[in-house]
Amino acid sequence: MTPRPSTPSRRALLRAMAALPASALVLGELPGLLGTAAAAAPASGSATRYTIVPFLNSNDGTVNVYQSDDATDFRLLRASAYTPAAGRIRDASVLRHTDGYYYLTYTTHTWQDVSTTIGFARSFDRVNWTFLYDYPVPITNLSRAWAPEWFVDSDGSVHVIVSCSTADNEWIFTPYALKATDSDLTAWSSPVALSGIGSNHIDTYIVRIGSTYHAFTKNETAKYIEYGTASSLTGPYTISRTGDWAGWGSYREGPSVIQLDNGGWRIFFDGYGDGSYYYSDSYDTFATWTAPKALPGISGTARHFTVVKETVSGGASITRNATRSFQSANYPSRYWAEQSALLNLPVVSGSSATADKQAATFTVVAGLADANGYSFRDASGNYLRHYNFRARFDANDGTTTFAKDATFIARVGSATGSVRFESYNYPGYYLRHYNYQLRVDVSDGTDLFRQDSSFVPVTAWG
Repeated sequence: MTPRPSTPSRRALLRAMAALPASALVLGELPGLLGTAAAAAPASGSATRYTIVPFLNSNDGTVNVYQSDDATDFRLLRASAYTPAAGRIRDASVLRHTDGYYYLTYTTHTWQDVSTTIGFARSFDRVNWTFLYDYPVPITNLSRAWAPEWFVDSDGSVHVIVSCSTADNEWIFTPYALKATDSDLTAWSSPVALSGIGSNHIDTYIVRIGSTYHAFTKNETAKYIEYGTASSLTGPYTISRTGDWAGWGSYREGPSVIQLDNGGWRIFFDGYGDGSYYYSDSYDTFATWTAPKALPGISGTARHFTVVKETVSGGASITRNATRSFQSANYPSRYWAEQSALLNLPVVSGSSATADKQAATFTVVAGLADANGYSFRDASGNYLRHYNFRARFDANDGTTTFAKDATFIARVGSATGSVRFESYNYPGYYLRHYNYQLRVDVSDGTDLFRQDSSFVPVTAWG
């Protein structure tokens, strides 16, 4: 990637200051709050929607709004959707509240300036935002209040986790919790420090699973995102993972964690050290993580954000227990067809041989790993699955791995009536044609990829 000019990172200042003398959601419990949904593929007639509201690498005075149906391929919904009348907007965290509105809270000043307030704005549709107020965080000798993050507890209480420093040591941050004391989110309790996390931690993001609070927090001294747990929101937390424990590397900040449709967990973080934005997934409740990947399309443009996940109406659906053929959206003379147990994309027409038409006909059934997903059988009863990323047909061996390999989540395609099929166990990977062969590849965020991975269910050839 070619380096681009950018707004100076607050972390650049912190790195410089280090050489000088020293002078947050409950997932799966409250549908709609922070967009949380159950860990399952969206049911017929509904779709998953992820929304982010990042400030820009080139401008910390405004935010864009992006949305995605898979938490990987984010597309611009509105540029410069909200620009405060005064101050800046950095580190915006977004919440879907019980009143139906979306709320932003954000850092109100750039890193050069004293910043003792956090900002609030509201929107009904995610694209038209109204400024609400700047809230003075009531901490004695406060110097900076940065990176406020929403957190909703299991009792429905709404909190903001904010990183604060005082004038006697303005570059040493401590996370504090503020609790909303009214349903309008205009009054707040006194700040309470999160105990156990320790000083010089910033960008603390909280996830609650069952009775355990999980904290992801940036150690500003070591430059790594650390991890700890507690039995209450304010602690004490035990930090159990330090250094490069997850393989994400150093100079990472702004973690945000959400649950995917397949039950896995995804963390997003700002790779401010190299100018990229990353994601990484865990399937063992945060013990291990996949190698980080740069977010397609917005890496290098978007900065520090959190994610709202919602289940909304619409989406893609296909009739189950019916035979269908699948036509390429951008090569309409070509269809899925089984050839030597592999799925290819040959030309099929009314003059094709009967055997070729039968090879292009499949039975759509409920997903083996998730009934809201889809699996596909050939005439012999073998299932479409990915193996070494190639799409092929094999007999169901009854294993969990096979069931996941053979399950796909339907997403809306690039053309009217078309569908994209996302791998259930490789989120962000789609069935797509390449050299007229079908494989699962990770989305690169381009229109061409969306077209190559879009197929129209049509009347069966066979």
